[in-house]
Parts: sequence; structure tokens; C-alpha cells
Amino acid sequence: MRKTPLYTACLLAAMALAACDGNVYYDESRSVDEHGWAPQDSVCFDVEVDDTTHLFNFLVEVRNSVTYPYSNTFLFIGTTFPDGSVARDTLECPLADATGRWLGKRTGRYVDARYRLRGGSARFPMTGTYHFAITNGMRDSAISGLKDIGLRVEYSRTKQQ
Repeated sequence: MRKTPLYTACLLAAMALAACDGNVYYDESRSVDEHGWAPQDSVCFDVEVDDTTHLFNFLVEVRNSVTYPYSNTFLFIGTTFPDGSVARDTLECPLADATGRWLGKRTGRYVDARYRLRGGSARFPMTGTYHFAITNGMRDSAISGLKDIGLRVEYSRTKQQ
């Protein structure tokens, strides 16, 4: 069967549409030092917000190497609001089960997983730039085996109140 240019164009358009996720408001990842991410080295994200009416889900994305020595990691998350006020939270990210099986999606030597921040869906209380700083919350002075940390903000499918 001979493929026509129209067939190829339709296939490419369908693939492009499938790759789009209209539910995403913000999604960025940053690399950390895989050989030793120190607690004083924050991974920072600035989210420009102009929508205070929708509910959003807040997720942290973690990519770890299969050589990561623990079954979980703790992250400290500091959020600076546009008015300068600050909120802090701690997030435990279980990376492996009790048998040592990785819980995320494994691709080669890396495992990707997402963790929802506490509180469920929420609205941004004001417009402006929100600064999120994520740091290593483990007791070690530096942890090895983490590759990337990301922040994802999605429109919630929860009914608005």
C-alpha cells in the first residue's frame, strides 16, 4: 500500500494533537546534581498566574536513577506569593515499595513519578508571580540518585464550588 502525502499529514496532525495536554497550566523540570543534591541547592519555578477562578492540582515530578539508595525521598516546598507571604510544606515521595520495586514509570535507568501536594485542588488566591522553591529534605548532607525535579500545575476536573 502506497502512503500519500495527505495520509502522512493526517498522521502527523493526529500525533501532535495526542501530545497536547489541554489540562496543563504549567509544567517545568530542572536537573539536580545526580551525584549529590545538597539541601541548600533549591530547584526554583516561577509561575505567572492570571487565573484565580479555576481549581488547580499541584504535582511534584521526581526522576530518580535506579541506583537511588532509598525507597522514598522528602522534599521541602516553599511558596512565595505575589504579596510576599510564604507558605512551607513537606512532601514525602515513596519511590519504591517494600520489596524494592520502583513505583513510577521506568525508562532505562530512570524512574519517573508524580506526587500530588496536600490539600487536593485549590485556587490561586491572587494574580501575579508565584515562586516555588523545592529542596532536598533528606537527613543526608547531599543525596545522590535524583536526576530531575519538576512542578506541574493542572486544571482540576473537580467541580467548582
